[in-house]
Amino acid sequence: MRWPLSSIPVRSPETLAQLRRRIAALEAPEGQENHAVLPFGVAEIDGVLPWGGLPLGALHEIAATGGLDDGAALGFTALLLGRLACRQDKPVLWVGDRDDLYAPGLASLGLPSSRLLMARPGRGLHPHWAMEEGARCRALAGVVGEVWDLDGTAARRLQIAARASGVPVLALNRGAGNAVALTRWRIAGAPSAFPDDEGGGCRWSVTLSYCRGRGVTDDGIVSSWLVEWSDETHRLRLAAVPGDRTAPPKGRRAAG
Repeated sequence: MRWPLSSIPVRSPETLAQLRRRIAALEAPEGQENHAVLPFGVAEIDGVLPWGGLPLGALHEIAATGGLDDGAALGFTALLLGRLACRQDKPVLWVGDRDDLYAPGLASLGLPSSRLLMARPGRGLHPHWAMEEGARCRALAGVVGEVWDLDGTAARRLQIAARASGVPVLALNRGAGNAVALTRWRIAGAPSAFPDDEGGGCRWSVTLSYCRGRGVTDDGIVSSWLVEWSDETHRLRLAAVPGDRTAPPKGRRAAG
């Protein structure tokens, strides 16, 4: 059913959000609109994404700008995998050639080792086949693959597999990006402004550099945020800058 444009009150924020969702459904790959999404749980991020979160039946790219030792990108990816595993009560598959993933660190970001399956294709071999096979498996909550050269053909095959199963694929890309992924992210570590603050955790500078259905700013990005992981609540939140943070109350002096 088509609605006449004159009948749409475009000034309403709620209506604008509805329009964004309708446009996203039209622009998504065939069958994509039937899959659920993974909200970040941060209104400022979910509100920018046309779907209200990351669509599950799709390929998403996370740029590992720090190369092999990009702890920021690895940590953020683990956080997303943990949320997927928890929400769907299924394991996730990590495809890569590393053997230095720190289980307690992953668990602190919500990804326990009991939910993590590792596949090591071997040095010099492409991980694309293992990623694609994982994406076809509905028993998994998600797949992440560490890649150097995700070309258009491999990316399209991953997109098709994810779309068919509803299993999201996160490409932790240490090489050049491509135009197939539904979203593309750049992750950088950020120092904590309050290292002694209880309840604080990892902090990231998160940049959404591409999102299908959304335009970019003059800086060539969709949007960016400073976020942190709360060790107390096990949730992601916007990080407060020093000028926006309320100073903790001073302790009382002992009498006498």
